[in-house]
Amino acid sequence: MMSERKIVFTENAPRSIGPYSQAVRVGNFLFGSGQIPIDPKTGKVVKGDIKVQTRQVMENIRRILEAEGFSMDDLVMVFVFLKDLRLYGDFNEAYAEFFKEGSYPARITVEVSRLPKDVLIEVGFIAFKG
Repeated sequence: MMSERKIVFTENAPRSIGPYSQAVRVGNFLFGSGQIPIDPKTGKVVKGDIKVQTRQVMENIRRILEAEGFSMDDLVMVFVFLKDLRLYGDFNEAYAEFFKEGSYPARITVEVSRLPKDVLIEVGFIAFKG
């Protein structure tokens, strides 16, 4: 039996800036579009270094997850796009704040030449609730 596909939207995370959904739920899976460091209250990119931007991105992801009854513990795969891999250490420091030690999701991290709105980071994800 095919699971139903549901478009996910929450006011607690930034609105999409293109023709895509914040996330799509299929059964017990939640597939999240790339989040950039936009404050959902203002619609503006947060000012600050990679740690500030990472915390905003992860907070946006947390809010999308919670809108569907998921939590950060349900993340199984994370896709990270950094403007500069020299920011990797500081990124990791802020990123780790969102997880219990030893319960990290799988992850891919790559450097890219440019991101929407010239931010330092974008993060997409897959979550599973068993």
